[in-house]
Amino acid sequence: MALMRSWVESANSADCPFPLNNLPYGVFSVAGSDEGRCGVAIGEMILDVTRLEEDGHISLGEHPVFDCESWNDFMELGAEVWAEFRVWLIESLGEGSEKAVTFADYLVAQADATMHLPLEVMEYTDFYAGKNHAFNVGSIFRGPENALPPNWLSIPIGYNGRASSVVVSGTDVRRPLGQLKGPNDDLPRFGASQRFDLELEFGAIVGRASDDMISVQQADDAIFGYVILNDWSARDIQAWEYQPLGPFQAKATATTISPWIVTKAALEPFRTSTPERERDLLPYLREPGPMSYDIALEVALAPEGKAATTISRTNYDQLYYSAAQQLCHHTTSGCPMNVGDLLGSGTISGPTKDSRGSLLELSWSGQEPVKLDTGEERSFLEDGDTLTLRANARGDGYTIGFGDCVGTILPANDIPDWAKE
Repeated sequence: MALMRSWVESANSADCPFPLNNLPYGVFSVAGSDEGRCGVAIGEMILDVTRLEEDGHISLGEHPVFDCESWNDFMELGAEVWAEFRVWLIESLGEGSEKAVTFADYLVAQADATMHLPLEVMEYTDFYAGKNHAFNVGSIFRGPENALPPNWLSIPIGYNGRASSVVVSGTDVRRPLGQLKGPNDDLPRFGASQRFDLELEFGAIVGRASDDMISVQQADDAIFGYVILNDWSARDIQAWEYQPLGPFQAKATATTISPWIVTKAALEPFRTSTPERERDLLPYLREPGPMSYDIALEVALAPEGKAATTISRTNYDQLYYSAAQQLCHHTTSGCPMNVGDLLGSGTISGPTKDSRGSLLELSWSGQEPVKLDTGEERSFLEDGDTLTLRANARGDGYTIGFGDCVGTILPANDIPDWAKE
């Protein structure tokens, strides 16, 4: 598929992340109002679909669906409406559209908008589906011969996280407090995490509810779209708490997502296969076709007041288990899935050192600090650091972008007197 041209001129550049081929969904507000409105990114602009609905240009059902601060009501309408609405948008925003004059009044500059969470996150599950990441972390703590747990090549491992932790790009992230126990300590102490980290992930958004087991194909059909996701992780808190039930407070500080939901339909030209299997999967997890995507990813780290350094480049296609496989497995117990559930992919690392998706791997747990272009080094994140995660898929003369996923580290809160010795 080649670039589809729009009457919104800024959408017609090969490097524009939001061409007519993309049309991602977000929630924004403008100066003078904190009320979020549903919008569609096109070039450097946002099409205000809430206002279009208010003025009678959109009617998708008996009741308004864009009169709220999320895309959940729209997702509830189902895949047929999703497809029809996308066709309508492409026709309305396409070059030569008769709606150009009218709809131009419904455009808002992205530069003048504040972005909000694009959905109400109902439940949040974080997986561990990147084999390179799992092998690297296992090698650090158990050695390469015992790196992968015995179940890893058979099952998508995950844990139930906190939907309340999910924040939109641009939200500051405060360094967490928690129990810490070093290898030479007899007992834990309470303090600020000193090994705070990022995790480069993707988030899949469930657009169709289920209350019984669904197949991999049905799971793929149920996915509405994708966001970039940063699963902030306090490695020192995690090291003490994770046995025997896994991550808890170490992962509860914040989970940052990019501001735009890129629909599965926009990503269809970039489908590719998951990595070659080292062990046959059970029949219910086998994929009927390509279920991954060719999406380039990168992480940039900027110390406070200084230029950013790109510290990692990798690709979404490194995930061993696709989002559809993750969702399929999630339903096997009869676990109900809701419209608006968010599935984190797990850290996406490539096979080389410069493609690792966390500082734990990049610095090999602090043994090999990462050198920044500013001359500084990082083993883990410092206060004032800003992390920017980016993703794009390159087509024939066009780019599909997600919007940056950004967070800045604030110092930990003071420990209250009643929490001290």
